[in-house]
Amino acid sequence: MSTDGSAPKASGPVPRKAPEPSGVDLARVALRAAKEAARARGDAAQQKRQARRGGGLRSGARADGRDPMALGSAINRLITERGWETPAAVGGVMGRWPELVGEDVAKHCVPEKYDEDERVLTVRCDSTAWATNLRLLAPQIVARLNEDLGHGRVRRLLVHGPSGPARRFGPLRAPGSTGPGDTYG
Repeated sequence: MSTDGSAPKASGPVPRKAPEPSGVDLARVALRAAKEAARARGDAAQQKRQARRGGGLRSGARADGRDPMALGSAINRLITERGWETPAAVGGVMGRWPELVGEDVAKHCVPEKYDEDERVLTVRCDSTAWATNLRLLAPQIVARLNEDLGHGRVRRLLVHGPSGPARRFGPLRAPGSTGPGDTYG
């Protein structure tokens, strides 16, 4: 017990909570669950009808679960079933990067990765001048990305400058030198 009568607090790292789904995310989850339930009810009803007719699955003019489907439909179904809507949308943004940020910026800055938990898009620039310029443009770029992807999909743009060559150690190195890395970044 501490002096104020409360229990002592445990020290250590506080566990991070996963972000709670927002309204749009909750609606997608509910819609997906409703579709799956309806599909299950429809499959059960079809099996009952076929059992009454005295046979198993029969071929016919109407579509059933055994029919082939188009590749685009199969991929969309897989993305929806697995809950990959956000990563797929961000991947599309990386493919359309020049359209979203403009040709000039796209020539010098390339998206590298997207952290879905933190909702951070990491971008690498080919010079420190472009990295500085992109940091200044970050709020407008984040707003444009969220307009395209949906509100709150990208919270922050993390901009990295160029990386220098690997530092080499050897006998021809000047004492006290930081190496070639002191001219980069």
